[in-house]
Amino acid sequence: MVSKKHWAPTASVEVGEVRHSATGAWVVSGRLAPNGICPECGTSSRQRHGWRRRRIEDFPAQGQAVWIELRVCRWRCLNSDCRRRTFSDRDAAVATPYARRTSRQAQLLGHMAHAAGGTPAERPLRRLGIRVSDDTILRQLLRAAQVVPPRARIIGIDDWSWRKSQNYGTIIIDLERRAVIDVLEDRDVVTCTDWLRRHPEVEVISRDRCGLYAQAARQGAPQAEQVADRFHIVQNLRMAIEEQMNLHGRATGRALLSDADNISTAQNLLKSRFAHRKSREEIFRTISALRQQGLTCSEIGRRTGFPRRSVAKWLQFETPPDRKRAVLKRSSAWYFEEYLKQCWENGIRSGNALLPLIQERGYEGSLSNLQRLLAGWRRAEKQEQEGPTKEDQILAPVRDPETGHAISPVIAAALCIKPRGKFTLEQARKVEVLKEGSPAFTTMRRLAMRFNGILRGRKADPLPAWIDDAIETDLAPIVRFARTLNRDIDAVRNAIEMEWSNGQAEGQINRLKTLKRAMYGRAGPNLLRARMLPLHHTN
Repeated sequence: MVSKKHWAPTASVEVGEVRHSATGAWVVSGRLAPNGICPECGTSSRQRHGWRRRRIEDFPAQGQAVWIELRVCRWRCLNSDCRRRTFSDRDAAVATPYARRTSRQAQLLGHMAHAAGGTPAERPLRRLGIRVSDDTILRQLLRAAQVVPPRARIIGIDDWSWRKSQNYGTIIIDLERRAVIDVLEDRDVVTCTDWLRRHPEVEVISRDRCGLYAQAARQGAPQAEQVADRFHIVQNLRMAIEEQMNLHGRATGRALLSDADNISTAQNLLKSRFAHRKSREEIFRTISALRQQGLTCSEIGRRTGFPRRSVAKWLQFETPPDRKRAVLKRSSAWYFEEYLKQCWENGIRSGNALLPLIQERGYEGSLSNLQRLLAGWRRAEKQEQEGPTKEDQILAPVRDPETGHAISPVIAAALCIKPRGKFTLEQARKVEVLKEGSPAFTTMRRLAMRFNGILRGRKADPLPAWIDDAIETDLAPIVRFARTLNRDIDAVRNAIEMEWSNGQAEGQINRLKTLKRAMYGRAGPNLLRARMLPLHHTN
C-alpha cells in the first residue's frame, strides 16, 4: 500500500489498484474522499446518488503514459434549504472540471510552453512519454495566461514593431518588480488611455519622447507623474548636433577630392536641405580618370576608399548608374505625380482640394502623405524666389589633418556629447580640429557638457537657463531641441530628479523580439502576451 501512494496525483486520492494495460500504459484506479461537501451550502453528505468513472492523464512513469481512472461520486445534499439537490466530487488540485489531464501535468505543459513555445516543447515532452500536440501546449499556456496581472504603481511604457515602419504594439513594464504586466496589440492613444483608466493605481509613468504616450498619460492617468527617458533625451540632443554638422557635408570616409576640387565642384552637390553626399557624377568622373591613367581597380579602391567590386561595377557604365527606386504603389502620392503637377500649375495647390481628385483615380494613401509631397514643392518654389537660406548653405568640411578624410557628422555628434576624460588621443585631436573648423561645434559642445552636468547632477533648477541659452544660439536644430524640451518641461524635470527610466522597457522589447522571431512572426498578441508575462502570472 505504501508503494501505491506514490501513484496518487494528490493526497486526497486513495489508490486502489495499479496495472499495466495491453497498450503499454499504466492505469491507476482511485477514488476521492468517502464523503462530499456541498459547494453551495458547505454541508457534508454521505448519501451517494450515483457515481461515474473519469479518465485523466497524469505524469508519465518509466517513459510510459499514466492514466488515472478516478471514481467520481455524486452526493445528495442533506440541507433542505439548499438550492442544490445533488453535487459531484470536485478537487481542483487533482484536475479542473472537464479537463483531460491532471492539474500538475497541465502546469508542466504551461511551463514548457512559456519557456520554449509550442513545437520546441512538444519534442522533449514526447520523449518523456507525454504525447501532446503543439497546439494543445499553446492552448494550455493561453488558458493559464488569462489571470489578471498584479497592480503596478510605477510603470514604463514603450512601443515595439510588429513590422518595422508599418505596425507597432505597446509594452507596459512594472518598473518596481522588473516584469512585464501587459502587451497591447497597437500603438493607439485610445487603447493606451483605456488601459491607464482601468489602472488608477499608477503613480509614475516612464516613457520616451513620443507625444502619443504623453497624450495617453494626460488623458488616462492625470494623477500620475510623467518621466521622460534620459537616454532618449541625450539621443535627441545628439541627433540635433548631427543635423547641424550636416551643413559641412556628409562624409563618406573617402578622400576622393582635394580641397580645391571640393570648392570647384560645390555647385554639383545635391540640392537638399543639408549636403548629404558628394555628386555621383563627380565621383564617377574621378574613377574614370584614374582608370584612364592605367590604374587597376584595386589601386583605384585604395586611393578613393571605395571597395574594389564597386569600382569595377561603376567602370562597366558610360554614365553613373541610377539608383534603384522602389515600385510606386497607389498608396504613394508620387504615383500620381504627373496629374498633381498639372493641378499645381493650374492653381490647385491645397491638399484638401487635391485629395478627392486623386482618390477618384485610385489613390489609397492618406492626406499626410500628400501634404509631404506638396510641402517639398512649396519649399522648392520658395527657395527659387528667395535664394538659398542659411540652413541650405554648405560649409567647408572639417578634415582630419592626418588622414585627409572629412570628419563624419555622426562622429562629430558623438564626440560633442562625450566627456573629455573619456577621449582617446585620436578623439581629442579630432575635437580640437572640429573646434577650429566649426564655431557651431564649439558652441554645441559647451551646451552639451552643461546639459550632461545637469543630468548627472540630478538637479533640474539650471534647466530653464540652459534652454534660454540654447534658443539664443540661432542654430536651428539646437533651437528646435530646446523648444521641445520646454514643451515637455515637467517630464524632463522628473527625468533629471527621479531614478526611473525606460531602460527596462528596452530590454524587455529585445526579449519580445527574440520570442517573436523564434515563433517565425506567427504569434498573435495573446500568445506574445502569455509568453512575455512572468511565470507567477501564468501559474
